[in-house]
Amino acid sequence: MLAATNAYFVLLLGLVSLAVASDFRRHRIPNSLVLLGFVIGLFGRAYLDGVSGLGNAILGALVGFCLLLPFYMFGGMAAGDVKLMAMAGSFLGPMATVSAVALSLIMGSVFGMAILLYKKQLFRLVQRYWAMASLRTYIVPQADDAARQRFPYAIAIFTGTLISLFWQPFGP
Repeated sequence: MLAATNAYFVLLLGLVSLAVASDFRRHRIPNSLVLLGFVIGLFGRAYLDGVSGLGNAILGALVGFCLLLPFYMFGGMAAGDVKLMAMAGSFLGPMATVSAVALSLIMGSVFGMAILLYKKQLFRLVQRYWAMASLRTYIVPQADDAARQRFPYAIAIFTGTLISLFWQPFGP
């Protein structure tokens, strides 16, 4: 059974890797890939753990979706990223999905800062937000590359999911 569980998680990482490749190339994660992964996650969990596994898969998908939905609603994340986390949640179950989401958000912050550093825009961004905090008013930002920097967030989801397979900071 351990070999089946390992193969199941390798399949998860393979599907998320395909999403990363698509996100890098086209800044899109195909719905067909997410749907395929969700179905595999549901049936795989049911195969490994029975009816309770199916319930955990559905709950994990809901947790992944609900935890990232606010980021989409406020414009900080694309819908494909939210759906990808829901798909990963169907493989992981609810508690591991909480860990994967938290770790994905941490990794997304690290990657975002690294991109700003690489493009030499971090200092300018920090200056602007420091000025806004100091004035305690909102200054309408001008069109600025630093504030509108996009990157394929699927890589953060992949990294967070991978780490969560080995480390569960919020329980098993």
